[in-house]
Amino acid sequence: MPDGFYELPMDVESVDQLADELITLAQQVMPEAPKDMQYQWATLCAGNYDAFAEGGIQYAGFVITEVDGTRCTATVHVSLTELAEQARIRPTLATAAALRRLGQGEVAEIDLPCGPAVSWIGARQTVVDAALAPSRQDEPFWTSFIQAHVPLPNDTVVVLEMVTPSQEGWEVFSSMFAGVLKTLRFFNDEGTPMRLGT
Repeated sequence: MPDGFYELPMDVESVDQLADELITLAQQVMPEAPKDMQYQWATLCAGNYDAFAEGGIQYAGFVITEVDGTRCTATVHVSLTELAEQARIRPTLATAAALRRLGQGEVAEIDLPCGPAVSWIGARQTVVDAALAPSRQDEPFWTSFIQAHVPLPNDTVVVLEMVTPSQEGWEVFSSMFAGVLKTLRFFNDEGTPMRLGT
């Protein structure tokens, strides 16, 4: 990932280790904040880990920056999921067709340096947790996203996703994410780079 990304701890062996690493991350992200605010932020992050496990998340990170004087943020997730059985003969075509049927954004078959993939660009409504909302109630808001679905030969799919609620940062973040996709590489058992789908 580019410089400036904070990575959530994913390779932990216990709840205690996760708590310690999230508190350390909170201190890095908000060094000037009071300790109780750092602990609250770490607790909110910890609340996502059940969803991470269910979603096959292998990597989760975020960036906070300013774009034209506006504070903007984006998150990136990388997950590994099983390819649907009916999509295994022509996975790229089948994935693109399934995403188009959702009717929620632009879907295209693309060619990455690592092989064929499917991109999905759109927007969806999410919710700000009541603990973070000024009203102290859950508040809905819209986020924009880009996903790339890369089918693997073992009937799984790598899904990379960038999400941002910051429209001012969309161009910067989408360009950054395109750069990340171009660095995606796969290797065979001997450690030699390989191109999928060929």
